[in-house]
Amino acid sequence: MAKPIFKRVVLKLSGEALQGRQGFGIDYDVADAIARQIKDVRALGIDIAIVIGGGNIFRGAVGSASGIDRVNADYMGMLATVINGLALQDALEKNGVFTRVQTAIQMQQMAEPFIRRRAIRHMEKGRVVIFVGGTGNPYFTTDTTAALRAIEIGADVILKATKVDGVYSSDPVKNRKARKYDNLRYIDVLKKGLKVMDATAVSLCMENKLPIIVLNLFKNGNIKRVILGEKIGTIVK
Repeated sequence: MAKPIFKRVVLKLSGEALQGRQGFGIDYDVADAIARQIKDVRALGIDIAIVIGGGNIFRGAVGSASGIDRVNADYMGMLATVINGLALQDALEKNGVFTRVQTAIQMQQMAEPFIRRRAIRHMEKGRVVIFVGGTGNPYFTTDTTAALRAIEIGADVILKATKVDGVYSSDPVKNRKARKYDNLRYIDVLKKGLKVMDATAVSLCMENKLPIIVLNLFKNGNIKRVILGEKIGTIVK
């Protein structure tokens, strides 16, 4: 059997990943399916941390464009990530995976505060750590949170799980001639404005030589295949 090529990973999930086909909120069947994939990876002995967005509930940038003060809108988006993190925690624990939710915004009744050493210790004990609340600061996306947390905890890679099977030259849904990239350099992502992660996140990864792999979350087993070394999706390094 193939051996894992990574020891510690950060899985970046968008909030939209949890909404399924209903277009909003949380589809608990989808949350369960994601939890099962994570359970399979955890069974390999891999340390896993998750950063989750909140776009299925509230997106700060959209709220700001609608007239809400940008800082308030971003805080509302951060709270949405907490709701998603708690939902994913529930799905994971129903599948027998021990988890801890750590938040960048203090809310002691629901989640631990983010403490780097504690997060690492949880993973060493076999727990999956879910980071919510973004960075705790407005104007920063959960992509940037994923890059920051991955660097802080010494992750080997960020797995950006999306609804497409990699990075394309343009939207493959709208343009059938869009070209898929198997490999990209950080600088090419920034120069071409490719929709991998936001520029701040990509720059952080570039400065710290942290690879990003973009893969299709909804093809069952993809996360495990990547960790076992299969060439899936697009790698940015």
